[in-house]
Amino acid sequence: MDNAAFPSWADSAARLVAVAAGRAPADLVIRAGTWVNVHSRELIPATDLAIAAGRFAYVGPDARPCIGPLTEVVDARGLFLVPGLLDGHMHIESGMLTPAEFARAVIPHGTTTMFVDPHEIANVLGLEGVRLMLAEARLQPVGIFVQMPSCVPSAPGLETTGAALGPAEVETAMGWPGIIGLGEMMNFPAVIAGEATMLAEMAATARAGRVIGGHYASPDLGRPFHAYAAGGPADDHEGTREEDAVARVRQGMRAMLRLGSAWHDVAAQITAVTRGGLDPRGFILCTDDCFPATLVHEGHMNRVVRHAIACGAEPLVALQMATINTATHFGLERELGAIAPGRRADLILSPDLATLPVQRVYARGRPVAEEGRILVDCPHLPWPAGVRATVRLGRPLAAEDFVIAAPAGANRVRARVIGVVENQAPTRALSLEMAVADGRIEADPARDIAQIALVERHRATGGVVNALVAGFGYRGRMALASTVAHDSHHMIVVGTSRADMAAAANRLAALGGGATVFGDGAELACVPLPIAGLMSDRPAAEVAAAAARLVAAMAAVGCRLNNAFMQHSLLALVVIPELRISDRGLVDVTRFALTDLVEAGP
Repeated sequence: MDNAAFPSWADSAARLVAVAAGRAPADLVIRAGTWVNVHSRELIPATDLAIAAGRFAYVGPDARPCIGPLTEVVDARGLFLVPGLLDGHMHIESGMLTPAEFARAVIPHGTTTMFVDPHEIANVLGLEGVRLMLAEARLQPVGIFVQMPSCVPSAPGLETTGAALGPAEVETAMGWPGIIGLGEMMNFPAVIAGEATMLAEMAATARAGRVIGGHYASPDLGRPFHAYAAGGPADDHEGTREEDAVARVRQGMRAMLRLGSAWHDVAAQITAVTRGGLDPRGFILCTDDCFPATLVHEGHMNRVVRHAIACGAEPLVALQMATINTATHFGLERELGAIAPGRRADLILSPDLATLPVQRVYARGRPVAEEGRILVDCPHLPWPAGVRATVRLGRPLAAEDFVIAAPAGANRVRARVIGVVENQAPTRALSLEMAVADGRIEADPARDIAQIALVERHRATGGVVNALVAGFGYRGRMALASTVAHDSHHMIVVGTSRADMAAAANRLAALGGGATVFGDGAELACVPLPIAGLMSDRPAAEVAAAAARLVAAMAAVGCRLNNAFMQHSLLALVVIPELRISDRGLVDVTRFALTDLVEAGP
């Protein structure tokens, strides 16, 4: 059902009142379950639900007067009636899937609403990419609310993206149905400095009465943080420490605690509630980025809720953080996030709250999944041909394009090396001594140091920027290339063999985008992502299988990190400290300035 066609509460009120009063039959009655009430934070046994026009009409002890000859009746004895789960911040493109296939993957896990920021496709295709994502999102049987990307590019002057958006585009998008707010404001230095463009985007959002998403990726909780909070962001998901969550909530922001495939930030922050006693209403659970294999095999928001409970949160508190808290934050408390009259009839039937196995899922009063099987269609948009032709290298690449030249006459150099941090988005800025051979700085797999290259792919310039990265564990002759390269989405190539790096880059150019692993000159695994070089419109299970083969190939060439593809794909994200790579060069994100690969001598 198109979201625009779903009747509003006002359109349904007369019927909801009649059903609740017992004067009219419900479409569906679910009987004798235990009501998980996220408003009062209590479990209420022997509760009946009466649903009409896709909304809850009656929630109470006896819905028998609501049952007519055509009413479907479901026995929920022994089951919990749980509100459908909401993801407060995420990027569909990180799942390598279109909105339709992403919905198909997560609905069986109990996710019935998502708040998505499509800034990945916006960096490739601009406002048209946002419009296409919104159009497919609005066709889905669950709620997908779209945030207008705020930072395209994420750091002007430090990178070149495929498109650029500004205040005029933000103001335009705020008038589109389905746009819920402004996506994460990643350019926090510009906000702190009072830069006019960023403030204008936030002002346009505020005038439209929408929520401004935050992204403060700095450990400094002093004056810069206070200046950022004053700028308007209403939430933030970049915290990695308890003090980060505390600081955000104290300043009136929602602390979004994320558990993605590679970002494990819940455990360190939820102690602000479990140990520190802070009011949990200020906390929201989210995923941010999930690899397709995670979605298919481990879960989505149900996985995050289980993890929060395992970290010490009471089950009802964890569920509030994944339901009513999120709905309230986006101004949708009367529409979503709870089992209560007038709200969309989104719910899960589950036999256990701590482990949250999802037995059945309802969205807008319809059964949409049962025992892991999806029961409804997730309609696809006919994506135009232009979105499948976005990888433009300008020329075939050769091994020589990946040479790192040393200063003339040097035998050894001290170099700045990007240090990968497992399960976290930040990197470390390492300073390591490197050997020079034949005037070239070489990768050093014995010390876990590989080469990294950023290959320009939007404007066919043929540009290649080379640097060094440590922490993946790669060995032998290998390369991993990807056109998923947050947020500029050029092509990132990491490898120990320049020939394999060239072969991997050329392979992705021929495919129109994706990710590939080469070893000893041969392709070991590949995930084609032809839509903007970011997504596949193939079924989620098929993409997950290809992604799993990619991960296995990465392990075969030595990678020892959990979900390392996520770390790989963020190495060009020049708004998260400490050291990144862009098409302009190596970026010191602690200073938001370009820096040299080779450090100056004493």
